[in-house]
Amino acid sequence: MRRKGPMLVEGPVEVELEDGSVVSSDRFRVALCTCRRRRRYPWCDTSHRDRA
Repeated sequence: MRRKGPMLVEGPVEVELEDGSVVSSDRFRVALCTCRRRRRYPWCDTSHRDRA
């Protein structure tokens, strides 16, 4: 994990969100957002680059 960067996780992945809903990805590797500047949370979509 890099400071101020996404967390790379090998999949498939299921993530439980704060509201209790579950999102999943069957990709072999996913990037989870850690900066909360995303458009598609919890998946990192590089939105943080616009504000860095």
